[in-house]
Amino acid sequence: MITVLGSINMDLIASVSRLPKPGETVTGENFVTAPGGKGANQALAARRAGADVIMAGATGEDEFAVPALTYLRYDGVNLNRVKSASKATGVALIFVGTDGENVIAIVAGANGTVTAEDAKAAVGDMKRGDTLMLQMEIPPAAIEAGLKAAKEKGVISVVNIAPITPDAKRLAEMADVVIANETEFELFSGKKALDSASREAEMLRINQETKQTLIVTLGAEGVVAVRNGSLHRAAGLKIEPVDTVGAGDTFCGYFAAGLDRGLRFEAALQRAAVAGSLACTKAGAQPSIPFDRDVQKNLKTA
Repeated sequence: MITVLGSINMDLIASVSRLPKPGETVTGENFVTAPGGKGANQALAARRAGADVIMAGATGEDEFAVPALTYLRYDGVNLNRVKSASKATGVALIFVGTDGENVIAIVAGANGTVTAEDAKAAVGDMKRGDTLMLQMEIPPAAIEAGLKAAKEKGVISVVNIAPITPDAKRLAEMADVVIANETEFELFSGKKALDSASREAEMLRINQETKQTLIVTLGAEGVVAVRNGSLHRAAGLKIEPVDTVGAGDTFCGYFAAGLDRGLRFEAALQRAAVAGSLACTKAGAQPSIPFDRDVQKNLKTA
């Protein structure tokens, strides 16, 4: 069983000719809305990967509350730990360029009402060996409470340190598994301008000191990880990206589902890398998350 403690948003997505520079206006080509939030995205990815998933978080009392949960509800994610708060549902304002790259601004809204008590209650429903997934889009007090409760209960904790926050390093140090992209890992490690070799050396050093599993996603170059003192790599698919918004969250959800299923670490890593690649071939965070059958078909070509 996987419990995801995190954010639930509506994404407001504009496709533009190119990403604007500060103070610049560019022409938009399309606009859509879609459910999002890193917590909800990862919950949906884990569910589509075949895991039983509980979502814990908050929506508001507004017109976005119902549509924000549409995909989670339809795909069978347990929503009993999603509360209704007297604030607007969280939103993400997203610009996507023609090259698939994006810039995002997030308004927390109801996500900011998730409390330490909510976190403790969510973990209280879990069993030893279950997996708790967290990100950085809810208050740090809730994340910290969830991590402490997980450790006390023997629950495996997976923290994706995105988006990076002032509390991310401190909180991530409490987790069993840390997932970051290249930039986030540099902030986590305190080392800048790392090349491939120095990044891997730093990952091995941290793993030796903390015994944490460290995973760094590298975009088109796949993923590198350190677990129990050993380096592991996995390649994604060679694709033409349409939209990279949901790739990282898809990776996280699929990886957690692989561990929950009992896959070997290397197999869970490879499966997640392929899923993340497939998520780049469609627009939107949640609409782009692939189903397990499609990931299995593409594993042979990775």
